[in-house]
Amino acid sequence: MPNVLIIGATRGLGASLANAYASRDNNTVFGTTRSAHGPESDGLSRDIHWVPNIDLTSPDVGGALTNQLGQLGVGNDMVEGGIKGFDVVIITAGYFFTEDFTVGPQWEEEIKMYTTSSVAPPFIVHALFRAHFFSSGSRVILVSSESGSITLRHETEGGGNYGHHASKAALNMVGKLLSLDLRKSGVIVSIVHPGFMRTDMTKGVGFDKFWDDGGAVTPDEAATSLVEWISGLDMAKTGQYWAPRGPADIGTAEAVLGKGLSKPLRLPW
Repeated sequence: MPNVLIIGATRGLGASLANAYASRDNNTVFGTTRSAHGPESDGLSRDIHWVPNIDLTSPDVGGALTNQLGQLGVGNDMVEGGIKGFDVVIITAGYFFTEDFTVGPQWEEEIKMYTTSSVAPPFIVHALFRAHFFSSGSRVILVSSESGSITLRHETEGGGNYGHHASKAALNMVGKLLSLDLRKSGVIVSIVHPGFMRTDMTKGVGFDKFWDDGGAVTPDEAATSLVEWISGLDMAKTGQYWAPRGPADIGTAEAVLGKGLSKPLRLPW
């Protein structure tokens, strides 16, 4: 059964993914947290192994991650409870700050969105690869968003949210390039829109007013769909951009792509 690493596992989709994988017999699940200790929450499985002090805004995030994993026995199956590496790595940590043209773009907030969403992931994946934590058949999942699709932007939605949209578009490019780098090693890279979710993040930016009309789902529902998607991944889909739950929560999908869209839906860049 798989060994799983989730980057950003303390809340939202990351927490739901960690719980979903940890609930299955014989899975070994590691989750990162920015804190010095694992979270104490009744909503999180006690079977999650916490990797502390992982900050995606730190230039040394890759080194810090592999060092912490090494201390926890990853890469050394001779240590009791140790494992050789990961079958699934999911990078789902993110940051969202709303912007509009009236107030204007916000420099520091954009830097944080870009760094968290699209600068840190290649450093993480590169460090894990150099530490031999991947093998042929390993799957790297980059949690993006339909908001990163340039094609899907439409006048009915309008502009704004420059850092959010552009950092996800940058993540999509990162995912495509990583898929080319890792193909010869047999490592699959999947870029996904997991769904519009009812999370503290979307509520915190006022998007809860769109939950009902926008078809928002709970993180647990999105996690169930994503786990199923990951289980069926093979090299044929590496470097591609998909919405496993289909177009239902993508407000511009029909206006741009037409009706009768499939589920799952391959998204345009």
